[in-house]
Amino acid sequence: MFSSLSDKLGAALKKFRSKGKLTAADVKEGMREVKLALLEADVNYRVVKDFVAAVTERAVGEEVLASLVPAQQIIKITNEELTAIMGGSVSKLTISSKPPTIVMVCGLQGAGKTTHCAKLAAMYKKQGKRPLLAACDVYRPAAIKQLEVLGEQIGVPVFSLGADVSPVKIAKEALEHCKKHGHDMLFLDTAGRLHIDEALMGELCEIKDALSPTEILLVIDSMTGQDAVNVAKSFNDQLDITGVILTKLDGDTRGGAALSVRHITGKPIKFIGTGEKIDQIEPFHPDRMAQRILGMGDVLTLIEKAQEQFDEKQAEELERKMREQTFTLTDYLEQLNQIKGMGSLESLLGMIPGVNQSALKDAKLDEKALAHVEAIILSMTPREREKPDIINASRKKRIAAGSGTKVEEINRLLKQFDAMKKMMKQMTGKQAAKFKRRMNNGKLPFGIR
Repeated sequence: MFSSLSDKLGAALKKFRSKGKLTAADVKEGMREVKLALLEADVNYRVVKDFVAAVTERAVGEEVLASLVPAQQIIKITNEELTAIMGGSVSKLTISSKPPTIVMVCGLQGAGKTTHCAKLAAMYKKQGKRPLLAACDVYRPAAIKQLEVLGEQIGVPVFSLGADVSPVKIAKEALEHCKKHGHDMLFLDTAGRLHIDEALMGELCEIKDALSPTEILLVIDSMTGQDAVNVAKSFNDQLDITGVILTKLDGDTRGGAALSVRHITGKPIKFIGTGEKIDQIEPFHPDRMAQRILGMGDVLTLIEKAQEQFDEKQAEELERKMREQTFTLTDYLEQLNQIKGMGSLESLLGMIPGVNQSALKDAKLDEKALAHVEAIILSMTPREREKPDIINASRKKRIAAGSGTKVEEINRLLKQFDAMKKMMKQMTGKQAAKFKRRMNNGKLPFGIR
């Protein structure tokens, strides 16, 4: 995410490292490089101009803090200004004091409206809400079916009247259905177009006037850069949107849309889509995103992802098994699956401070290795998982055949597992107590430090 922008900004800010004191000329020269980096990242020109002016004004003549060198001072100011142009703080979805909360989701075709309607419904269902999805896109072939499939997948009902009924009527009746059946959130999946037109806007305005939605969220594809900003401005001018969902951020190396949308429209980015899976949606944190752009990592998001996958009871059970030396290959597989549930290895490494984003592009992060380990363990009998010492040559051949792997991979896994158990054996007394405190306080899965 934003690796290209991170590299270019990093190179521009490096020029300050050799400076003992910040002068107006130094700042001007460095900001020229920053300006070019942002423009190449497809950030809106007006945004770049305002950003560079703000950083320059703060940097020139400012006393360098005793605890910081000039380069660190510039990075500190850049971080704060990046956070400011992206919104300053996280902007949460407004929940209506009088249910149901109506969330109208709009945007152009291909941005991911239907998928992100379902993602939002799944997110709030986890938080104890009772959402309902309404299929108001009667134009795109299979749009209704797609929403029904997603609804079944996440366990959320879908209201539909078919493709022959007007979207306004569907929205009205969906609201009545909501009230009758005790749903406290209604997500309206509206129709998109290949471009902005009067018919699209007219229909959306009718739905808005009929239901007075609590939130109007615009879904835009971050990969389109400047076009995404233009789309956001057009929708905001006519609909007065309340927020933006940026999709496909996991593949966006430039970051132009993320850095421009708030500044141009005045409306916050509320959520970001970071992948195709139904749970790959996150609240947008401007401060954390700024830190990631500047290569500072994103430890808070990393911890939150770990907390979602790992609870206190599991931590205590794991600690007990480690202490009593009863940790098995089944437990080992559970730990790997929890780490897999946090996202791709590349995205996790990108959240660790100091990890070079450009180096990650060339690193061979073999996601298939985890799948191989899973296949090997699942090909073992329950007894073999409990007591791997009994796995002899003939058993290894059988496991290799069952998992589609080689005997060498099985030997490597058993060796790694044996080394891990030896390490666990050393964690007794004070070390075990210290580990337990860390697990209970941070709720981190095994292997995450």
